[in-house]
Amino acid sequence: MSEAPDPEVVDLATKIFDLARQGDAAALAAYVDAGVPANLTNDSGDSLVMLAAYHGHAGAVVALVERGADTNRANDRGQTPLAGAVFKGEDAVIRALLDGGADPAAGTPSAVDTARMFGKAELLQLFGAA
Repeated sequence: MSEAPDPEVVDLATKIFDLARQGDAAALAAYVDAGVPANLTNDSGDSLVMLAAYHGHAGAVVALVERGADTNRANDRGQTPLAGAVFKGEDAVIRALLDGGADPAAGTPSAVDTARMFGKAELLQLFGAA
């Protein structure tokens, strides 16, 4: 039988995930620099990069990538941060993820598949899939 999670740890994790959603790059950087894993995920498998990307925060994405966050880490549904950014139309985030090594073919659906679904020819060209 496993122990219940420490409520203080749960509160801290919730705060950090909220910082990613809000795009607070400086606070995220400070927490990761202090030892929070750059690839921390929530109960859905969403990483800090996924949450920052999906909510349109390129600066937070860059700060996390600079600290070792995996731009290709898929959540529990197989979705990647890049596909989420394509879905949301977040061009600055797309660039930040690509600069950080994101693979447009990773995930289900991939960023390439997502760009095709939404008729985003300019992104298909950027991804080399036109």
